[in-house]
Amino acid sequence: MLKCIFYIALLIAIEVDASTLHLNTSSNPARLNPLIATDSASGEVSNFLFNALVKYDAGGQNIIGDLAQSYTRVSPTIIEFKLRRGVKWHDGKRFSAHDVVFTYNLITSPKIMSPYSTDFRVVKSVVARDDYTVRVTYTKPYFKALEIWMMGIVPKHILEKQTDIMGSSFNKKPIGTGPYILKKLEFSKQIELIANPAYFEHRPKIDTIIFHIIADPMTRFLMLKNGEIDVDGLDPMQYERQRGAGFDSRFAIVEQPSHSYTYLGFNLRLKKFQDPRVREALSLAIDRQELVDILFLNHGRVCTGPFLPGSRGFNENIKSPIQNLSKAKQLLKAAGYDYKHPLIFEIATSNSNAIRPYAAEILQRQLLHVGVKVTLKVMEWQAFLNTVVMPKKFDAVLLGWGLSLTPDPYMIWHSDGDTPGGFNMVGYHSQKTDTLIEKMENSTNPDTVAQFQRDIFAQIVHDNPYLFLVIPNSINVYNRDIKNIKPTINGIWEKYIDWEKK
Repeated sequence: MLKCIFYIALLIAIEVDASTLHLNTSSNPARLNPLIATDSASGEVSNFLFNALVKYDAGGQNIIGDLAQSYTRVSPTIIEFKLRRGVKWHDGKRFSAHDVVFTYNLITSPKIMSPYSTDFRVVKSVVARDDYTVRVTYTKPYFKALEIWMMGIVPKHILEKQTDIMGSSFNKKPIGTGPYILKKLEFSKQIELIANPAYFEHRPKIDTIIFHIIADPMTRFLMLKNGEIDVDGLDPMQYERQRGAGFDSRFAIVEQPSHSYTYLGFNLRLKKFQDPRVREALSLAIDRQELVDILFLNHGRVCTGPFLPGSRGFNENIKSPIQNLSKAKQLLKAAGYDYKHPLIFEIATSNSNAIRPYAAEILQRQLLHVGVKVTLKVMEWQAFLNTVVMPKKFDAVLLGWGLSLTPDPYMIWHSDGDTPGGFNMVGYHSQKTDTLIEKMENSTNPDTVAQFQRDIFAQIVHDNPYLFLVIPNSINVYNRDIKNIKPTINGIWEKYIDWEKK
């Protein structure tokens, strides 16, 4: 009898102590493999499942160890990583230097198609000197020699015998070293993660994370207000006019400039966008400040180029174009377009972002003022990615980029990025930009790198492969029942394994 009472009490205690963090994502993840996770949903979930060798500290200024206990710059072209001992994969197997070597060999092999492989183009060799020491030799000094190892490491013992990595079951049933383990993946419903009891820092204090897959922004917002979601981002309209009574007493709000921008990108493989006069005309026809005012209600700013304000590569001498309808019409006329023979094209975007369909409508109206006829295509994210973006079947796309604190322009802006699966989706080719990027990458002096970045910034803006539009603020809200959240320059997710929920 006493034993029975004991077990009942134990079960009640477990139930009381159990905690679940409810999150959401707007689409199904395509592949939960960090080497090929190119969509936002895959990236969000994968971050809980995998670790990299290194990461940024809370201040975003210094690089510290993650799977690596420490690192040493042996020479300008050699870095040696000392790995943590005792780290285990989710299936209990031991993590070692051989997994790091395997990850490098895989991402640079023809077995996978990944834009991240370009990060490793200056790596000469990756060698396991013993089970816990990895030596990386580069072909030349490289300004992002450490940052490229912020990519998730994958398990050799699971993937080494698989021939079809892109179609592997691992992409839906991943095994990582991260603080959470994938328990359940139900497409178009939810994703359940459970705390990793053997995580090398310590077991996360929140037992379960559930991602609710919800495409409709209004549904997500209603679930947040009803307490069915604990952490989310608000768009400016929700923040200003829809929070309602009692919202602020239940949710804390953290507003910061986002590390992202929204852009309109032209398919430069199409003849109509190859004329620089057309791209300049479209730029002059747009009132970017109106986008900020209408869409973001002043919770954002006009974007002037590919690197964000506050970064060393930001070129403060480049100003945003001021709307000039008269000059835009002149340029279009010179390129062979007028009201009788209008420029016609389609803007494609996704409804996974609540703002972008409305942004597309505003751009459509603004461009009509100079006689440009725009049609719109708004799609579910996965369909948009698979049928429009990746096969490059578009006239123009309205999208956004999230940037790291030390962005590498190579993947997006170098001609080499115009490959299947590459991030140079618009087909931008510029010998001047390529040369500047290559010179920048050969330097390890921070001041020299920053100057090259500012020059790259100016050249890209001059060429108009994108129209840089807005930098939105990030408005994050979280349930006040969650404790130990400490916002940093990196957002609110620093040390989330220490979060506790009542």
